[in-house]
Amino acid sequence: MHTNESAENYLETILILSRKKPVVRSVDIAEELGFKKSSVSVAMKNLREKEHITVTREGFIYLTESGREIAEMIYERHELLTLWLTHLGVSGDIAAQDACKIEHVISKESFEAIKRHALRK
Repeated sequence: MHTNESAENYLETILILSRKKPVVRSVDIAEELGFKKSSVSVAMKNLREKEHITVTREGFIYLTESGREIAEMIYERHELLTLWLTHLGVSGDIAAQDACKIEHVISKESFEAIKRHALRK
């Protein structure tokens, strides 16, 4: 289940928006990410082809099981890495920016090691 960084960001954004809004549409994603609606439409087509999302006739976007799995993995990484970096003394903004970069390239093994260490009291 390999996806690229862009796809992972879109899936994570859909997950976050779906927790805030009753339905998620392309325009919501474009607004959240500061992208053109046309760029988001192309990305949604690719995610639909990979069966990570479904789109209703009304344009409502839903994560499939595989899409939700990827989104939740990326979101967990983002949250934990941001928290970990802020605990190390990094400012909140920089920690969130760096976490966003790291979350896509870190191996599962390294992330799990950080998670074990960070969650130890």
